[in-house]
Amino acid sequence: MNELLNSMGGLTLAFLGGGLAAVLSCIGSAKGTGMTGEAGAGLLSEDPEQFSKCLILQVIPGTQGLYGIVVWFFVMLQIGIFGGSGASHLTITQGLQYFTACIPMMFGGLFSARFQGRVAAASINIAAKKPDDWSKGIILCITVEFYAILSLLASILMILNAGK
Repeated sequence: MNELLNSMGGLTLAFLGGGLAAVLSCIGSAKGTGMTGEAGAGLLSEDPEQFSKCLILQVIPGTQGLYGIVVWFFVMLQIGIFGGSGASHLTITQGLQYFTACIPMMFGGLFSARFQGRVAAASINIAAKKPDDWSKGIILCITVEFYAILSLLASILMILNAGK
């Protein structure tokens, strides 16, 4: 195991952590927005006037992908990639710290976006049956969003203190 870590280097581990935070969050968002889009397409085939409501509900599970990119950006910023320093100075320990700091967003983004997509897709039914009450579905989606925000906060706070 030690040999594997040494061959990877700290920079690779930091890249891996940031990259996985971005890609897993984006996968979750793609799943969530896709699910909601499918439900919205069903409603729109019957009532095209509901497009704006469907679009708003579909966009909500997409925020986790954005949060994953923010975590990736913070890692790249902290290790000096954007400053031109190359960050080749990262030790294995520092690289593992950055990787570990990305774990909350990796899994928080992946799973919360999928669950939020299910809530948003179900909320399309509110728009279909009681169009004036569709905003209640947004409130239900916000409850899930809170946990994505906690994942983002945990990762950012750890990233800001990693590598020291």
